[in-house]
Amino acid sequence: MPVFRLHKKLIFPPVQLAEPDGLLAVGGDLSVERLLLAYHSGIFPWYDEPPILWWSPDPRFVLFPEDLRVSSSMKQVLKKQSFRISFNEDFAGVIARCSRIPRTGQSGTWITPEMQEAYIRLHKAGHAMSVECWQDDQLVGGLYGVKTGAFFFGESMFAEVSNASKAAFITFVQTYAHELTMIDCQVHTEHLASLGAGFITREEFLEIIGFS
Repeated sequence: MPVFRLHKKLIFPPVQLAEPDGLLAVGGDLSVERLLLAYHSGIFPWYDEPPILWWSPDPRFVLFPEDLRVSSSMKQVLKKQSFRISFNEDFAGVIARCSRIPRTGQSGTWITPEMQEAYIRLHKAGHAMSVECWQDDQLVGGLYGVKTGAFFFGESMFAEVSNASKAAFITFVQTYAHELTMIDCQVHTEHLASLGAGFITREEFLEIIGFS
């Protein structure tokens, strides 16, 4: 199937036309309007150099709040209150730290300055949020993503000390469980699988977010 090239018109091709690896389109921009359309359509940007690449993988890796798994050791970590967890206290700091964390099998980062600026704009517009994990008043872990309605589309997380990102993620899910239907984790990681995330088909994903 062809990979579609986007131009100025605010539109995406049907996600069913994506390549087997999930690649759907190239080009376009990272405006607030286009990013929101992408997430509402089951699409997200992911690239390390221009052009922008847009993806809609099948299957999709997600977490339903009721499926969250908290190990006995993590329960003890949270009980000790070794960390302070906050929301939206330092969005720019979280995304900057996420961009600097080494990733297995990656020589660079996909969270480029352009991506950081785009998501900071989303945050200022009220569509993106961060979760911070503090230890001794130092930012040591966290995550950020796009929150729209009953859905959270996770983008990235980081930890500079053991269990920091897990503490942030678990606290986030438990705090927002009453209003979230699903957390999109995009692609598989062992880290999130250990917390209860699993695969659903792209068709199921689109039905849940109301786009099919």
